[in-house]
Amino acid sequence: MNPLASETVAAETAAATTVPAMSLRESFAILADRLDGRLSLPGDPGYDGDRLAWNLAVDQRPAAVVVAASVADVARTVRAARELGLAVAPQATGHNAGPLAEGHGLADAILLRTHELRAVEVRPTQRIARVEPGVVWGDVVAATAPHGLAALAGSSHDVGVVGYTLGGGVSFLGRAHGLAANHVTAVELVTADGEFRRVDAQHDPELFWAVRGGGGDFGVVTALEFGLFEIDQVVAGALFFPIERTEEVLQAWGEWTRSVPDTVTSVGRVLRFPPMPELPPFLSGQSFVLVEAVIQDSPERADALLAPLRALGPAMDSVHPQAPAELLQLHMDPPGPTPGHGDGMMLADLPADAIRAFVAAVGPDAETALLSAEIRHLGGAFAPSAALEVAADRGLPIPGAVGGLEADYLVYGVGISVPETHEAVVASLGRLLSRIEPWRAPVEYLNFVERQSTGSRFFGDDGRLARLRAIKHAVDPAGVIRSNHPVGR
Repeated sequence: MNPLASETVAAETAAATTVPAMSLRESFAILADRLDGRLSLPGDPGYDGDRLAWNLAVDQRPAAVVVAASVADVARTVRAARELGLAVAPQATGHNAGPLAEGHGLADAILLRTHELRAVEVRPTQRIARVEPGVVWGDVVAATAPHGLAALAGSSHDVGVVGYTLGGGVSFLGRAHGLAANHVTAVELVTADGEFRRVDAQHDPELFWAVRGGGGDFGVVTALEFGLFEIDQVVAGALFFPIERTEEVLQAWGEWTRSVPDTVTSVGRVLRFPPMPELPPFLSGQSFVLVEAVIQDSPERADALLAPLRALGPAMDSVHPQAPAELLQLHMDPPGPTPGHGDGMMLADLPADAIRAFVAAVGPDAETALLSAEIRHLGGAFAPSAALEVAADRGLPIPGAVGGLEADYLVYGVGISVPETHEAVVASLGRLLSRIEPWRAPVEYLNFVERQSTGSRFFGDDGRLARLRAIKHAVDPAGVIRSNHPVGR
């Protein structure tokens, strides 16, 4: 049922015609009175809290913030913004908010926060989950695990499901199953006209194609439905080595990735733990090179696959059979909002020279302020050609705007960004990306680019960008909906 069916759209639209005679603050007051949630303006007591992104270093200063308590609030906000000549910037957890806030990106926008809409519905017999826009992966795992089901979750419990999926979604299970966006079966959203739509492969297939990998530029998503997997156990964990062995370990890992089956998803990583009392002593203030691996196979087969890396003699080995729910802890991401500065790049290949360049930028002898620098192994079902095969084999919709990643590896670096460290982190990240530039892939992965970029960097020149821009113009000709990576840029 359309959740806006009972909304008095006509009355609100009629009321909005008086807006030009009112001040902006008066118009916002009318909107606030209609909301089930709340609205805050600059100077209001709740404004600074409501505008916070997950990355505390991002300074979002919108014209107003609406914290939605219902789908009707989403529609009310979109309609009001359209009448006021403002944009709407949808945001749940606020991951990857940096590009949106750069320059004056929000000065003429209402920041529409959906993080309080957290309902999760699991349909075990269909192996389908339906989530509201504020749901994070920790919510999904808690709801699906009792049914023996797993999702293509992100690497941290508090990553928002909607934003992650709209950008593609790279999971620790992904080399076997592909991008999370490919397993979306339906999307519910409010478009720039303030109307609710439910789109799937049969209903508005062009818009359905666009939102699966094309980002959040086409409407405010109010729910996603996506497929789940019957996976009761994986073999996963990390092999830790002293940071002084970075070159040796990463060269061995890089060679290992060239022969492992698609059941293996792994990350080669340099990690410098800050000195923090909440960390155990063997981690606090220590630095490592490590390999994180998730293997969807038997423990015996996993041991055989890991043997070449274990032969290097790790200082710590946490690999063990576990439920997929444990994977949310594997990557050891910060447990909550943190001030940081990060960015990523996809690589077409990872020869020995590329690894040496990576090590020169972030290894034991490097002058770097990055806490983490990682290389994720892609390929397998992440590849565009494999995505089509997976869809055909499993009866899934044809993949969307980004069905696969046109690269074999994905690099990401990040550091803590506070006033006294920001310049050093920016310089360190610049050195990393410039050193590996010779192996850059033709396109970027939307979710790991935390700077303003152009649509051609994400969607290439194969006609997808032109198609996305045509869909954007059809559903939002005035540019009311504003995402962190607009297709029109």
